[in-house]
Amino acid sequence: MKWIKLIAASAALMVMGCSGGVTKETTLPQTTPQETTESKSGEFKVALLTPGPVSDAGWSALAYDGLLAVEKDLGAKISHQEATGPKIRDAMRTYAQDGYSVIFGHGFEYNAPGVELAKDFPNTVFISSSGGETAPNAGALRFYLERSFYLAGMLAAELSKTGKLAMIGGPDVPSIRSTFKGFAAGAKAARPDIIVSEVFTGKDSDIAAAHQATLSAIDAGADFVIHQANAAAQGVFDAAKERGILAFGANANQNDNASGVVLASAVIIVKPVFIDLARQVKEGKYKGSVVLAGSVDLVINPKLASRIPAAIQAKLDQAKADIESGKIVVPKDEF
Repeated sequence: MKWIKLIAASAALMVMGCSGGVTKETTLPQTTPQETTESKSGEFKVALLTPGPVSDAGWSALAYDGLLAVEKDLGAKISHQEATGPKIRDAMRTYAQDGYSVIFGHGFEYNAPGVELAKDFPNTVFISSSGGETAPNAGALRFYLERSFYLAGMLAAELSKTGKLAMIGGPDVPSIRSTFKGFAAGAKAARPDIIVSEVFTGKDSDIAAAHQATLSAIDAGADFVIHQANAAAQGVFDAAKERGILAFGANANQNDNASGVVLASAVIIVKPVFIDLARQVKEGKYKGSVVLAGSVDLVINPKLASRIPAAIQAKLDQAKADIESGKIVVPKDEF
């Protein structure tokens, strides 16, 4: 089911213009080399902040895999910590003071703090996963995950018997809302009369809240659910198992979840993009921007593939081809 592949060395990414909400296709910025951001000790130090534990088998875990890839490929000294709310600025400031060259903040909530602190630490680059604010040494990396969610929505609508689907989110932030719009658009493209509901628990790691929200959605008629709940995803899967329905994984490949209910996963491919951006920083070539990476995939769980009739699989394959060719433009919010 591989359908969108990113080769980091080619830098074939798209960069969203940050003024006027205009998006344009280009390559990653090639700028006049600046002074290298390596620390005075000569070490290239890279840090990662995540909203939840890297053991979540999802959003935070895939970012940590990207960090490990940077360590392996670029010989970087790495560090990671969880940081939310007021702790975000404190963690960023401490890393910058300690001479870290790059600080990846894995989420929309890290964008504004990074841009704010960038002016005080010109030798540190702040990069968030999502967000639209930039500075000369701060920017964002945005994955076009809406495309995978669109296909998941199509598949869910085609298979639904109740005509109702549900989306379970943690924090109500623009990046999550945008992926949910992609899911709803795909569902309605396949079945215009489908009803798609969304619920936000407001929390990243509250498994009980996600579990209860999912049970409520299923009891209201939803027979397929997708999540953007980070570490709380297990609550979604457990509820789906209790009620005997199927679910979709998100961000990382969650098809092997012990619940056995994950039909497919909307996957982000992080490693090559983290490596490419970190390399730009190491070589003094980074310029603050918002990079839109199409490195996503919808991976069907081979253990449940028999649940998908051949005719529906053919529709998915055609939709993927149409997305790649530009015939289908999956909606996404600009933020």
